[in-house]
Amino acid sequence: MRAAIVEVPGKVSVTTVDDPTPGRRDVVVKVASCGLCGTDLHILQGEFAPTLPIVPGHEFAGEIVAVGTGVTELAVGDKVAVDPSLHCHECRYCRSGRGNLCDNWAAIGVTVPGGAAEFAVAPVANCVKLPEHVDVRDAALIEPLSCAVRGYDVLKSNLGAEVLIYGSGTMGLMMLELAKRTGAASVEVLDVNPRRLETASLLGCTGAAARAEELDRPGGWDVVIDATGNAAAIQDGLGRVAKGGTFLQFGVADYATTAVIEPYRIYNQEITITGSMAVLHSYERAAALFASGVLDPAVFISDRLPLERYPEAIDQFKAGVGRKIVVRP
Repeated sequence: MRAAIVEVPGKVSVTTVDDPTPGRRDVVVKVASCGLCGTDLHILQGEFAPTLPIVPGHEFAGEIVAVGTGVTELAVGDKVAVDPSLHCHECRYCRSGRGNLCDNWAAIGVTVPGGAAEFAVAPVANCVKLPEHVDVRDAALIEPLSCAVRGYDVLKSNLGAEVLIYGSGTMGLMMLELAKRTGAASVEVLDVNPRRLETASLLGCTGAAARAEELDRPGGWDVVIDATGNAAAIQDGLGRVAKGGTFLQFGVADYATTAVIEPYRIYNQEITITGSMAVLHSYERAAALFASGVLDPAVFISDRLPLERYPEAIDQFKAGVGRKIVVRP
């Protein structure tokens, strides 16, 4: 089969590899769509993935074409979206229900071969069967949506919150859509990319600007979400949290990224600084939300490129052109 391979840091190519074989409790998925995200750029830089080469692609969906001998829950022909999370179920975090913090954390498309290929193997337990009306070519959006759902689980947002989101890429836009549905009084979005801000406005944000100073909120925001991983945005956002408010680090920053906090202000104004790591008990809910139409794939997916153009897709994503880019084998 054909697959994208990150061979060494900074180099990705499409080549022929062996067809996958399912283990006893695995299925083989014929990939219909595989999304690109910031994690893929980190893998390309040599971060996250413990060893290279690796077939990337942790956002994918498709149709089951083979099942292991111990699989009874799903069958050949079923349409599924795949939760990439692979937890050990043995460490203290797994045993306390915090599998996303697993000491032995692994993931399909990060530590084992993923969905940037014609076929991918996944444990049956990680597959969510999709209803007939869901177009599997759009269902790669479910994985990032599940991360956004986890983010809102962490936030435990109060009704009527004033929300500020840094970044109007895929994840920022998903956080916008969820904020609207979790009772936010206002949701404002910042981005230096005017094309992306246009999409945030299309989706009904309260305000959109390049800088927070352009928005009329002198007292700050109850909830500030960084969906960029950019050091300057993070630093600015930390200073925009209102008294009693919460800052959520949602974007994936480089390992070396740092920010300065003000301990007295955090104490005196009872500010919460927290993070949200990947998926936790949120994939099935994201699939249900997606099936209900919470996202419009026509708005979120800007480019659909063939698998052979994966290196080009990575370059386009790195340049910040478009919104969600998916490749299709």
